[in-house]
Amino acid sequence: MMPSPGIEIALFLRHLKWLVLGLGVCLLVWLLAPILTPFVLAALLAWLGNPLVNYLQDKGRSRVTGVIMVFTLMTLLLILALLILVPMIINQVKTLGDALPGYRDWFVQTAIPWMEQKSGTELRVWLDPEHLVNWLREHLQQTGDFAAGFFSYLSRSGSAMLTWGINIVLLPILTFYFLRDWDKLIAHVAAIIPRDHYVTVSGLAQESNDVLSAFLRGQFLVMLALSTIYAIGLSVVGLKLGLLIGIIAGLISFIPYLGASTGVILALIAALVQAKGLDWQLLISGAVVFTIGQLLESYVLTPRLVGDRIGLHPVAVIFAVMAGGQLFGFLGMLLALPVAAVINVLLRFVRQRYFQSALYIGSDNAMAVPDGGAAETIVAAPPEQDVHQP
Repeated sequence: MMPSPGIEIALFLRHLKWLVLGLGVCLLVWLLAPILTPFVLAALLAWLGNPLVNYLQDKGRSRVTGVIMVFTLMTLLLILALLILVPMIINQVKTLGDALPGYRDWFVQTAIPWMEQKSGTELRVWLDPEHLVNWLREHLQQTGDFAAGFFSYLSRSGSAMLTWGINIVLLPILTFYFLRDWDKLIAHVAAIIPRDHYVTVSGLAQESNDVLSAFLRGQFLVMLALSTIYAIGLSVVGLKLGLLIGIIAGLISFIPYLGASTGVILALIAALVQAKGLDWQLLISGAVVFTIGQLLESYVLTPRLVGDRIGLHPVAVIFAVMAGGQLFGFLGMLLALPVAAVINVLLRFVRQRYFQSALYIGSDNAMAVPDGGAAETIVAAPPEQDVHQP
């Protein structure tokens, strides 16, 4: 029986209402993006630290004590990372700036002639390596003094300095309060969910949390481990820029094979320039470092730390981050992965409902419709079939 025109209009208005509400929320986020950034970042940090606080509570600590301990640990780890990494990275950038003349000579005298010979194209007409390398060297030398350049930029913009200062002060305060009241916030959100949909919404929320947790926490540990392996390994084998190349390769390793391939290319170029030719021992040692890293990632790190339930394809991750940055700036980049994880879970839910619907299997195969209506129709899922079988 077809629904009456009145029912169809009511359904259309209901969907239109939710669409307008969603657009209104997006517009509000876009307008408030400059001030929402520390709140979102603090919420993400609190979400990351909440499981450890819950663990301490299970061990008999009070919520406030657990929050203080976790907050102190996170602060100390951040300070330790800055004290260790920032000077090392600055030193590597300065080393790269000093080595740029060698890269220029190799690029002009070796790389371009080889590419011209192989391609039969006059590349010098299109490239000006001298100007490009000098420009890079100039800017790398400027970024060598990171702290001075950063504060110099802030001093030139009173508004930027004020915004950064407020955000830096607010971030630890907001993180502490989010971490302390996380369970209460979740309970308040759960209390406003309509009771008829509570089971479905809570299940989807739990699945979204599992997906996001597996990806962010697990992938962060994988990136940290690979950065350490690559940086230490390349430095030990004698590559002067090994620390910088290893960190870069590890940080982009959330895209399969991109981190290793980028690291191999950068390490190859750095080894050729450093040795002023082919140093087979350095090249083979670097290849061994990346091979060991890839084997550990494939068979130890990713299976144990990330697992197989993330459900976020690398292409989806790249698109989400780029789209979020384009639409909402830095705030959008922060929200990109959480939103992508939720959308991914919702799409799986919709797909499952579609495969159980009369539209997919036909009305004649549907089971009896309960009192809940067509939206609650339960049918037997079709068996998996091999589409290649006749």
